[in-house]
Amino acid sequence: MPARPMPLSDATAWITEAALRWPTQLRMQVADRLGISPAGAGRLLQRLVALQWLHRGGTLRRPVYTPGAMRQVVRRYPLAGLHEDTPWVQDFLPFFTLPDHVAQLAQHAFTELLNNAIEHSGGTSVTVSMRQTPLQLQLLVSDDGRGIFDAIGATYQITDPGQAMLELAKGKLSTKPDAHNGRGLFFTARLADIIDLHANAQAFQQRDWQREQWHRTRPACRQGSAVYVAFSLDTERRLDDVLRRYSLDGQGYGFDRTVVPLQLVTGPQLALASRAQARRVALRLQRFRRVELDFDGLAEVGHGFADELLRVFRHQYPEVDLVPVNMSPQVAALVGSVQAGDAA
Repeated sequence: MPARPMPLSDATAWITEAALRWPTQLRMQVADRLGISPAGAGRLLQRLVALQWLHRGGTLRRPVYTPGAMRQVVRRYPLAGLHEDTPWVQDFLPFFTLPDHVAQLAQHAFTELLNNAIEHSGGTSVTVSMRQTPLQLQLLVSDDGRGIFDAIGATYQITDPGQAMLELAKGKLSTKPDAHNGRGLFFTARLADIIDLHANAQAFQQRDWQREQWHRTRPACRQGSAVYVAFSLDTERRLDDVLRRYSLDGQGYGFDRTVVPLQLVTGPQLALASRAQARRVALRLQRFRRVELDFDGLAEVGHGFADELLRVFRHQYPEVDLVPVNMSPQVAALVGSVQAGDAA
């Protein structure tokens, strides 16, 4: 009976780095590392070449291997004493071939997510995996800490994960507000084409084709927080453009604008009906100058909710421009009546 092929995952996490370090001795390095015969290592290398993990050059007797279109580096670090820029410079960037603007996006996301693990997770270790495919750059940062939703809940007295995610979606949220301005995860989500956030048995995702919309998804069963982001290698997105987009005029770097995806605090048989819900939605909105209230996915809301948010809050903070968007006909009619009554 023929031997079962070795799982590729046994090699893909380190083969990129190995090919760059030992291009002419890669077969023996693989054999030694995996405890297999040179012939078995040769067969594994053939599979990796076929799947674009490696490129084979040289001669038949003296092959030279280089990384292919598929690349990956995986590292685990103790959080104590870790600086978020060092792994990027030493352990990741040298092993990938990226367009300049994608490398800039990736560096920003990498260092922001790693800093979050270092300074906010309360954990002891973090695992970072970065993979390049022919179409994407994919980054996963996972810590073993208390989980981002529990951390937010403890800092801001929030018990509902959907409400915690809503606060993250607004931006300017930090569990250490004296030391951080709460821009990191907000802008990372807008740099990426895909972002998934897993923590405390909850998970939310955002996709480029549903920009500003967070949706619940199936959570990973693990301790701590895990954030996955992906960038298209042909993206036209630029770091500077994204950082400017949320200034009031789109020209400076002020963080003046935000979007509030209201569907995060709804659910099956749970509508936005009460003033208490509106007050929770309005939490911290006075820190912005323009706020888009996104009603996407909501067929209707209650009068008390709309009145509290669009009349009472406006009277308290007239300097904040509240802009309802993506309203159903029913919601638009109710909002219009509240605004008309306020103007009367």
